[in-house]
Amino acid sequence: MDKTALVEKNLEDGRRLLEALDEADFQVSAAMWLYVAEDEEWRFMVASPLVDQRGTKASYAFIQDVLARLSPPSGISLKQVSVVSPKQDLIKLFRVAVRTGPDISGIRFTGNTINNVFIEDAYIYRVY
Repeated sequence: MDKTALVEKNLEDGRRLLEALDEADFQVSAAMWLYVAEDEEWRFMVASPLVDQRGTKASYAFIQDVLARLSPPSGISLKQVSVVSPKQDLIKLFRVAVRTGPDISGIRFTGNTINNVFIEDAYIYRVY
């Protein structure tokens, strides 16, 4: 099956969500759209040390609150978000290949292999 395209609106919604998380002091060490081939969908991945400090449930609740306050509303639903620890293997893998620093970037990362792990497609805003 053909994969769903990541369109400009998705990219802008991801940037707006990341900016809103930054403004709300939700520490984001990595943020990206990642294509998950097994599920045939794009996921908005957020890595935050708050996952290790406060837990996954509290992190999702925080993100949901930020999403609810975005105006105009974001096209991203909480169902599309994956919040993980910065220590998660995939995030550590991306850090090997890409380091953006704390700024928000826009890097397309398609069909690449990092340490023998194939990344089908990703759009990276931040990895540090």
